[in-house]
Order: sequence, then C-alpha cells, then structure tokens
Amino acid sequence: MKKQEKVLRLCIMAMLTAVSVVLVTTIRFPLIPAANFLEYEPADIPVLIGGMMLGPIHGLIILLVTCAIQAITVSSTSGIIGFLMHFIASSALVLVVSLIYRKKKTVLSLIIGLIAGSLAMTAVMIPLNIIFIPLLFPAVTTETVIGMLIPAIIPFNLLKAGINSVITFAVFTPIAHVLKKYVKVEKK
Repeated sequence: MKKQEKVLRLCIMAMLTAVSVVLVTTIRFPLIPAANFLEYEPADIPVLIGGMMLGPIHGLIILLVTCAIQAITVSSTSGIIGFLMHFIASSALVLVVSLIYRKKKTVLSLIIGLIAGSLAMTAVMIPLNIIFIPLLFPAVTTETVIGMLIPAIIPFNLLKAGINSVITFAVFTPIAHVLKKYVKVEKK
C-alpha cells in the first residue's frame, strides 16, 4: 500500500472515530420506558461504515478507540466492564457485517450482513449482561438479569442494533460508489 493510501486510510479512520465519539456523547436516550437505564446511542454507525469501507480490522480499530474514549468520558461510571461490554458486543456487529459485505459488495449482502450482525450483537449481549451486570451493580443478582432478558435486554439490543443498521444502510448505500473512487477497499 502506498504511503498516500495509508495516510488517507488513517485520516478516514480518525474522522469516523471522531464522528462516533460525537454521536455517543450527544445522542443518548432510553428506548424502553420500563428500562430507562438502557440507553440508545448511535456510535456504531460510523464504525460500521469504516468496517465496510476499509475492512473488518480497521472497523475494529475505530471501535476500540471509540470505546476507550467513551469509557473515560460519558460512561466513566461503568469503567472497564462497560468498555468490555461495548467493545465485545459492537465487535460482533461490525465483524459480521463487514465480513459478509466484504465477500460480495452488493446491496443484498449488505442487508444480510446488517441483519446477521444485529442478531449476533443481540446474542452476544445475553451472556455479557448475565456475567457483567452483577459485577457492575452488586445489588443486581444474576436472577434479576435473567428475568430482564425477554422484557428488556433482548428487545433493547435488537432495537439498538436494528436502528443503527437501518441508518447505516440509508447513509452507506448512496455514498458507497463515491467512496470507492477515493479509497481502495481492503483485499479479500
């Protein structure tokens, strides 16, 4: 890869990370009234775009930096546990989407990837919540978390991943052909 291409990739990664951090710090609201502590934030949208545009590894690097900044700023009370939960869950989303899209860059593969990624993220959040929430909040038992899976945790994660996927599709689809002119996508 030429030096100019490397610099361009780095600049795009920095820009997408900055947008992700701005989104996570400015847009936060509960999706399920009964579980208002579960807040939606659209930080995964630029990360997904980076993963599809530059490849899964670059998407994970963008996610890692975004999660680190979020962990020391807006989510500082959840510390390393919040960092790990966000990174692992969003990694499932970004990896699945970018790997499926990378294999065949079509609208159909993008849709399949976004659906599969949303389901993967939701599935990963089930054990993460069962394991980590009692550690983060000692007053909350594992049984309480299990009891919240069906009415709150699973629907929230499906909604969050689904909303981020729909927005990503709406943003990425019209600009994908333009981006290809400026950035050589990662080789298979």
